[in-house]
Amino acid sequence: MTTKDDTPSILFMGTGSETVAPGLHILRGQGQSFVAETDVGLIVIDAGPGGPVTEGMISSLRQISSAPVHALCYSHGHMGYNAGVPTWLAHAAERGDPAPRLIAHCNLPRRYARYRETLALQHRMAEVQFSRSPGFFDHRIDLHEPTETFADRLTLGSDEQRVELFWAPSETDDAIALWCPARRVLYGGAALLNSIPNIGTPFRTQRDTARWADTLEAMAALRPLKAVREFGPVIEGEESVQQVLGHTARTLRWLRSEVVRLMNEGLNEQQVLAAIRYPQELFSVPWMQPSYGDPSYIVRDIYRSENGWWDRNPTSLHPAAPEAVATAVAESITDKSALIKHAQTLGDSGQHQLALHVIDLLAMSDSDAPDIAQARKLKASLLRQRATQVESFVSQNLYRVSADMIEQATPWRFGIR
Repeated sequence: MTTKDDTPSILFMGTGSETVAPGLHILRGQGQSFVAETDVGLIVIDAGPGGPVTEGMISSLRQISSAPVHALCYSHGHMGYNAGVPTWLAHAAERGDPAPRLIAHCNLPRRYARYRETLALQHRMAEVQFSRSPGFFDHRIDLHEPTETFADRLTLGSDEQRVELFWAPSETDDAIALWCPARRVLYGGAALLNSIPNIGTPFRTQRDTARWADTLEAMAALRPLKAVREFGPVIEGEESVQQVLGHTARTLRWLRSEVVRLMNEGLNEQQVLAAIRYPQELFSVPWMQPSYGDPSYIVRDIYRSENGWWDRNPTSLHPAAPEAVATAVAESITDKSALIKHAQTLGDSGQHQLALHVIDLLAMSDSDAPDIAQARKLKASLLRQRATQVESFVSQNLYRVSADMIEQATPWRFGIR
């Protein structure tokens, strides 16, 4: 499902604004942007994805205040959140206002450089993760460099209208948050979600679990009365803010400790994933639900942080080409129909993940033989059923997009087979 400008619905938070405290407001768009009214002008965090969404954000802002925008600040460096910068600059020019300062953390330009170097890869990963057609993200997630950066903290405005931007490494190493001391209101940005922290997403680079916990604890130390999430409802009241921030940090530290314990016992990644048990008292609370990420994603990221790429199987040290391996495996199975039948039986009994492991012995082959085609067809069906069994939006899309690629005989991307 998409919005009117094709922004993925999981990221689109609707339209309009919400006043959190006097002079502090949410602007809804791609996630929840934030506005602070200060004595130097309006401080806006995140310009939005451009097009009608950003235009709607500007329209909503002008119902709140006619003051000039002093600064556009980048909450973090993920593509799309500030693709709408040119629209804001054009708006300022039309009003005869000075161009807003474009402020980001000092790590952001390095991220943008990496994204430009791997632009085709970034677009294809986004297509799969958000279930979009090839080419969908071309020119939709343009990158616009900030005009200034800071390292740890930056103060904007003065006296009662002072706000502070501070480094809040979490989903990215360039994430920032905003603190209004006079109102004791925190805008947590990418560090603060209404779901389990987005660590270990399958297509993305590593995110530091312990450092994210550090950030949440530093935010809690401010003793906010209100905390605004990038996604989800505002957390109201000092006690509730402490509960959410503290609980989330403790859960992340528990995950780190438990994965390390299992690694020290000699378990490899797959064994850790099979052995770990997630305590209900940590994972059953509303703000730790796997609506986007998943606790097993975090386990994988922690494992990767302390291990190399080797899966401990000597066969994989210097592997043959995957196509050759798949063909050889398929050729070694003399009764292919029995294997397909067994995989179907597993699926019919609700054991879809085991069925996928079995059918892959045939489905991974690039042969056009009828039994291999039958195996791929069954795999696509199993993937669609598996998608209904997981809560994570990302996992659901990866299963469904992979099924689409099999059924449409789309050339394989990213090794998805």
